[in-house]
Amino acid sequence: MIQISETAGHKIQEMLAAEEIPNLFLRIGVQEGGCSGFSYGMGFDDEQHEDDRVLEIRDLKVVVDAESVKYLNGLEIDWKESGMGGGFTIHNPNATATCGCGSSFRTATDAGKPAAAGEC
Repeated sequence: MIQISETAGHKIQEMLAAEEIPNLFLRIGVQEGGCSGFSYGMGFDDEQHEDDRVLEIRDLKVVVDAESVKYLNGLEIDWKESGMGGGFTIHNPNATATCGCGSSFRTATDAGKPAAAGEC
């Protein structure tokens, strides 16, 4: 369902260790908004909900809420180093359009709810 590159997996493990909070996991989701209609959410959480889908990827516990699953099938997460540090990159095969900043998208069947002009 979701792929996390080896580099991204190591970076997430480092970030989790730095938090020093037991039972944290990676939560990935989608919310309405952003320039193109949907925006990605990715962060650490320690509360799991009954309808969450739990995945084990590269020795990481990854949790996706039930509504987001349909938008994230085939998602690829990577980590790229740059002159200014680095950051996660996301490739979503379900996205038919994305914004210039790469943090929002829409699919062929669902446009979401785009943000107001100037909000990306």
